[in-house]
Amino acid sequence: MFNAITQSQIYVLDQDEALDFYVGKLGLEVSADVPLGFMRWLTVSVPGHPERQILLEKPGAPAMSEQTAEQVRELITKGVMGGWLIFTTDDCRGTYKTLLDKGVEFTEEPTERPYGIDCGLRDPFGNRIRFTQPRA
Repeated sequence: MFNAITQSQIYVLDQDEALDFYVGKLGLEVSADVPLGFMRWLTVSVPGHPERQILLEKPGAPAMSEQTAEQVRELITKGVMGGWLIFTTDDCRGTYKTLLDKGVEFTEEPTERPYGIDCGLRDPFGNRIRFTQPRA
């Protein structure tokens, strides 16, 4: 059967703004940026791990009609359509400080949990992001 997850998808309203956030601030790297005519196939990944990509998809064709895309954009704008991304790090507090210095807005500061230290933020489109420093 299956042996890997290669791509996941989240909705973004502006792919260039998403690149600025995910690459410029979070430090991910572009895996693919392909203009297909009917859409732009834009994926990012953790540096050194292109086998697991995140598709930064703008709502629209070919996946949905313009009417449905407008409804999805409205839900994203309201902050109720966001997806989830969870990353790991070797230093949650250090990563938090680095991102804070880059202007990233957090929803939760680094907090001790039974499984490690983690914190939360949202991207410019309402997608929820967490990163965790797992317990050793």
